[in-house]
Amino acid sequence: MASSTHSAAAIEPGSAASAGAGPRQVSVLLYSDDITTRDSVRAAAGRRPARDVEIIRWHECATAPAVTAALDAGGYDLVILDGEAAPTGGLGLCRELKNEIYNCPPVLVLTGRPQDGWLAAWSLADAVVPHPLDPIQVAEAVASLARGARSA
Repeated sequence: MASSTHSAAAIEPGSAASAGAGPRQVSVLLYSDDITTRDSVRAAAGRRPARDVEIIRWHECATAPAVTAALDAGGYDLVILDGEAAPTGGLGLCRELKNEIYNCPPVLVLTGRPQDGWLAAWSLADAVVPHPLDPIQVAEAVASLARGARSA
């Protein structure tokens, strides 16, 4: 199975119900070939990474083609890519998405180590968090990107 979806609510991002004074509701696309990494990211970000940000839907992908198909369909406010995924790493995939998708949603990449920040810059990522994943860093990065996100 290449992808799966987890919904937290029935409200769509960008809808009139999500435009009120409540938290910014976002839909997240998460890519990693490792289910343990995907579970770790979801647990680190949580449902409310910040007071003003609520994740209403997670869509998980285990392959690069599934990521491309999901983004082509639209509706994602934020993308999280695992730089250590194989055979297609999240860093190369991020650069491809940023170069090929008009108004690509903000992208958070997960790198193998803190010293890989230069690779994240090359990939055109909007934010980077290194492994091992620190839940506070993940939540802060997700919230920061979600605040500036627009529904694709």
